[in-house]
Amino acid sequence: MAYVISDECTSCGICASECPVEAISMGDGKYEIDPDVCTDCGVCASACPVEAISPA
Repeated sequence: MAYVISDECTSCGICASECPVEAISMGDGKYEIDPDVCTDCGVCASACPVEAISPA
């Protein structure tokens, strides 16, 4: 199951730059993770400074 980004996202972009499969892109006011591309590696969650990313 893919990771998800909550409304706590501050749109800093760190997660997108750290994602090894480029599954993260800017959505409507915050970043979003494409569940079809996400490999559940957790790198984005570890990189997020506001802990806005968690497993779905």
